[in-house]
Amino acid sequence: MTEVPKTSEAVVVGGGPVGLIAAIALSRQGVATTLLAPKPPHPDRRTTALLGSSVDILKDLGIWEAIEAKASPLRKLRLVDGTRRLIRTPEVLFDAGEIGLAAFGYNIPNEELLTVLRAAIPQQQNLRLIGQSATRVEIAQDNARIELSAGVFITAKLIVAADGRNSICRAAAGIRTSKRPLPQFAIALNFTHSRPHNDVSTEFHTDSGPFTLVPMQGQRSSLVWVCKADDAERIRATSDADLALEIETKCHSLLGEVRIEGTRGIFPLGVEIAERFADKRIALAGESGHVIPPIGAQGLNLGIRDADAIARLAGDALRNGSDLGGEAILDAYDVERRADIRARAAAVEILGRSLLTDFLPVHLARGIGLEIASRVPFLRRGLMQSGLGRTANG
Repeated sequence: MTEVPKTSEAVVVGGGPVGLIAAIALSRQGVATTLLAPKPPHPDRRTTALLGSSVDILKDLGIWEAIEAKASPLRKLRLVDGTRRLIRTPEVLFDAGEIGLAAFGYNIPNEELLTVLRAAIPQQQNLRLIGQSATRVEIAQDNARIELSAGVFITAKLIVAADGRNSICRAAAGIRTSKRPLPQFAIALNFTHSRPHNDVSTEFHTDSGPFTLVPMQGQRSSLVWVCKADDAERIRATSDADLALEIETKCHSLLGEVRIEGTRGIFPLGVEIAERFADKRIALAGESGHVIPPIGAQGLNLGIRDADAIARLAGDALRNGSDLGGEAILDAYDVERRADIRARAAAVEILGRSLLTDFLPVHLARGIGLEIASRVPFLRRGLMQSGLGRTANG
């Protein structure tokens, strides 16, 4: 067992992708970092679409090449109106080549992503991995203490809380969250299919929410299906064979014959956003600071930008001789992340709710917006860049 250090400049709490990336990024900035990351008890069967800004960050960390080898490129994005309403939006096809990219992003199984990130940990000079959980956090004026077990503490200047939506670190900092449940569930699963996906991700807008097919390597795809509660309960009890037929029907046999692969995840949707993203020597990263529906692949990509931002600010503080977890650094982090997180959360919630409403002007506005975006080149490019977490200027 790795010896637990008594002190560390920074401690990252959490063994998911955001925690691992935050720890690697901090170590690359020269910050002596301890990562508290027990191995999860169950494999994560979901996939993640890593978008442009995340790809840039992972390239800078020197780990993109290993991730890319296990991922499937998303070269085109097709939006299809699958509703039965009076006003329907036109089909829109976005091509990454229009903005000079080989792909909008890359879809990778979460377990493959975690495997690559864990393999990169021993290669970092300033990083120590401890396979234990934090049980308690104590905050003082000049530092914070993380308790691992009775009488075993690590003292640090900065804590990066990547410990999920029930974060004990966030609770220790006294940061509250605002919660808004949504009247929808998400179904996530993987499947094989008889026709090639040609690196095209297709999102059907249905009366209950997006039904999104995302390419995986080979003739495999992942599905994120946003539906109403009664549909979720019905699907929970549906056999794999019947569910495969339903998926074929909903996507108009676009991918041919479908076979369900592995288990399916079904979970309620909601939005939960922290009132602050840093305070009292604790910076929130990933779901400790924001939980949003899996629409537009924004959740983990936001978390990766969190990790990049706190590592960059902590590195600057270290080089300037400043306090890594001091008020100035945490205020700067809160300001930097606030606009991005709140804007993405609002956009995802608006899209999800707009598909549920029967209010005709909402459908008209959505249709006009997509029609304009499909025909006006600079708007198309701006929309594509924004979805990647980049500005129109890069």
